[in-house]
Amino acid sequence: MTCKASFVFSDAFLNYHFHSDHPFNQKRVLLAKELLEASDTLSVSDIIEPRMATEEELALFHDKAYINAVKKASIGNLSEEEGLEYGLGTEDTPIFKNMHEASSYLVGGTLAAVDAVLQGNSLHALNLGGGLHHGFKRKASGFCVYNDGAVAIKYIREKYNLRVLYVDTDAHHGDGVQWAFYDDPNVCTFSIHETGRYLFPGTGNVNERGIKEGHGFSFNLPIDAFTEDESFIQVYESAFKEIADFYKPDIIITQNGADAHTHDPLTHLCGTMEIYQRIPELAHELAHQYCDGKWVALGGGGYDIWRVVPRAWSQIWNVMKNSNVKLGSIPESWLSKWQKKAPVTLPTTWQDSENIVPTIPRKAEISEKNYKILLSALKYTKNKI
Repeated sequence: MTCKASFVFSDAFLNYHFHSDHPFNQKRVLLAKELLEASDTLSVSDIIEPRMATEEELALFHDKAYINAVKKASIGNLSEEEGLEYGLGTEDTPIFKNMHEASSYLVGGTLAAVDAVLQGNSLHALNLGGGLHHGFKRKASGFCVYNDGAVAIKYIREKYNLRVLYVDTDAHHGDGVQWAFYDDPNVCTFSIHETGRYLFPGTGNVNERGIKEGHGFSFNLPIDAFTEDESFIQVYESAFKEIADFYKPDIIITQNGADAHTHDPLTHLCGTMEIYQRIPELAHELAHQYCDGKWVALGGGGYDIWRVVPRAWSQIWNVMKNSNVKLGSIPESWLSKWQKKAPVTLPTTWQDSENIVPTIPRKAEISEKNYKILLSALKYTKNKI
């Protein structure tokens, strides 16, 4: 089965660039796009241009004083003291020229994806430039200046009045989006991530369930460090199915950080490409089951930009477009172009080689612990697993 899907891209996405040594590198978006083109999965007719989000759109979530601070930083006009107040100029989120414009394009890309789906032009839409889930109302955090996911959900609520299920598979907790809707029953958030005991931002505990009218609409699976494919997929699939049935959303938004892979330099999870095949398959299945197919997918983290992110993100589009993942060999044209620029040996197949994950002595213990977390996370839904 093929579905009408839209792929949001512009070279302007590459302008979101802190400095050459920073781990957040948007070249991975270009690498994924060109891998899809080389695979004959992405054509010019699939691509839609992002737009720059307006200040009014940014202000659906962000404080206007913060937006003004980002604009000042963009032209080198923000003092160090002001910057620190707003999380700008830190090691994680350093200031760069034209930061406001570059960040606004990422948000506008997600809004373009939303409109493509909700105006009936596409069933699914993908913005790999988005997924900046750590941004707060008045503060930058964790490589994220503006939080495109939070802005987009506010936009959906205001313009389309739909119930949103936000699903975050980044290895880092989707804190900015969770807190943005922590008291809102019209937005359900679900994040599976490495436990915050070891990893930024340190939040996302299973007992973070929402407050006031939003209580019971926040779900977290803080899985243990060194979790492997089998346990990840088991708890993720069980939780996503249960939460979707519990909430029955009008639209699903997924944040697809690709940093739960064993090669990722910033996290401690031990996934392989198997999880990045199953993640979009399940989102696709549940979007059609509950939302008449309405699914918007975003990028996110992912810091092995050569071996992991292009394949992981390409599988999202492969599922969106053709309802299945790609297997077999990576196109030789893509390999020959990028291998000469890559500091590592590029994988030649869509799947990972065997034995890339080191032997984890605590595997059984980790899996059992993750399953207990799953039971705790879902104990207040109307159905039980």
